[in-house]
Amino acid sequence: MNEGRSWRGNWPARLYERVRDFGYDSLTAFAEARPTASLVELAEMLGKEDVAGVQVFRGLVEEAERAHQVTRLVRSQFVRELSEGLPSGWPAVLDDESRIEVAMVLGSWFGFTPITHQERVRQVNATLLAHPPPPGWRPLGPDDELLQTLLPDEEV
Repeated sequence: MNEGRSWRGNWPARLYERVRDFGYDSLTAFAEARPTASLVELAEMLGKEDVAGVQVFRGLVEEAERAHQVTRLVRSQFVRELSEGLPSGWPAVLDDESRIEVAMVLGSWFGFTPITHQERVRQVNATLLAHPPPPGWRPLGPDDELLQTLLPDEEV
């Protein structure tokens, strides 16, 4: 993909036009209908040649902030990162190889966490490493019970 192409023109209008073409009123609704799709996969669905994953994420953050649903967005992004990086779910044993895979997932999740929630995500990461979830745990959406326990809603 031509990297600059996705940023040409009024990309937010293009992004939301594509979302509406799929029959959704919001980018959040479009993304939540595909809870395990990566940001890149979502972008490719919306326009393989002219939509970037970071643009999708930026739109999701803006919508989440307006709706006071940033914690839900953070949980959603965890689901996306875990689905992509650990498609079989949480490893049964944290050996050298699986530690690297887990670290990549948690690091990527942190990288896509708005600054307002980074400390909470650091705490969740520490909890997950100190007290791993059940082997194979793979939340399929932001409403996963364990995920909500780890990162409960706090927005008003």
